[in-house]
Amino acid sequence: VQLQASGGGLVQAGGSLRLSCAASGSIFRVNAMGWYRQAPGKERELVAGITSSGSTNYGDSVKGRFTISRDNAKNTVYLQMNSLKSEDTAVYYCNAAVIPIVTMSTRLYWGQGTQVTVSS
Repeated sequence: VQLQASGGGLVQAGGSLRLSCAASGSIFRVNAMGWYRQAPGKERELVAGITSSGSTNYGDSVKGRFTISRDNAKNTVYLQMNSLKSEDTAVYYCNAAVIPIVTMSTRLYWGQGTQVTVSS
């Protein structure tokens, strides 16, 4: 099982970006999915999470600006980021609670990270 994140880049403050993260491999089911971020010198923090049924939760700093969604048929999670601020600059990581066919046991997988840089 692999998670492949994409969509990061450089954007001006006030702009928007959309991140994607697709889970691939021999998958029985993907449960919760989410996004975390880590800025230089800071701990990794929750950005947003979404359950398989679509319930969402957000970190306080992104509420009202970011929207998480998913396409269960594609095992893909998205993060729409609007009104970006310089403090949103970080490496963004996706994760997913996946049940692989080979084990039929839930395991948490992480993507490789994608850089988001917001210039002020």
